[in-house]
Amino acid sequence: MIEALIFILAYLLGSIPFGLIVGKIGYGVDIREHGSGNLGGTNTFRTLGVKAGLIVTISDILKGTLAASLPLLFNSELNPLLVGVFAVIGHTYPIFAKFKGGKAVATSAGLLLFVQPLMVITMIAFFFLVLYLSKYVSLSSMLAGVYGIIYSIFIGEIGLIIVISLLTAFVIYRHRANIKRIIDKTEPKVKWL
Repeated sequence: MIEALIFILAYLLGSIPFGLIVGKIGYGVDIREHGSGNLGGTNTFRTLGVKAGLIVTISDILKGTLAASLPLLFNSELNPLLVGVFAVIGHTYPIFAKFKGGKAVATSAGLLLFVQPLMVITMIAFFFLVLYLSKYVSLSSMLAGVYGIIYSIFIGEIGLIIVISLLTAFVIYRHRANIKRIIDKTEPKVKWL
């Protein structure tokens, strides 16, 4: 029973649409009606600016971290990685926002942060390196996931390898329109780096 509650709580945590909340309360804007229409941090940065983008991105990361910590908080033997995946599903298909959410990058990073913080720090560094070179947030996000797979293979944790491989595949799937735009050279580039 407690295990089911943990999974439900993780999904509900992931479902909190911080992009929608920050946009509507702070700016009177529904970000789903602007930019990519996505509820994640990148669209918030582009639509509402740096302050709102940072708030949403950090909040989306932390909900993944909090969800992954639920087994510890409830003294359960459930794997934090598995529980955190439910937060990622909630973020991507949020019950509180008509099941249309973000692309799973920040919340995935949050759950991994709880389990393997050093890996996430190096993934973030790799993300910014690719961003500096390419100017594409979407490409940087996908390649950071691939880097995470390689990192997890080197440390040899099979559960981590499986979960990060699935998360990366899901992130790439969620970015399929971005991939097409990169190929067509129509994907927006960051201008501040």
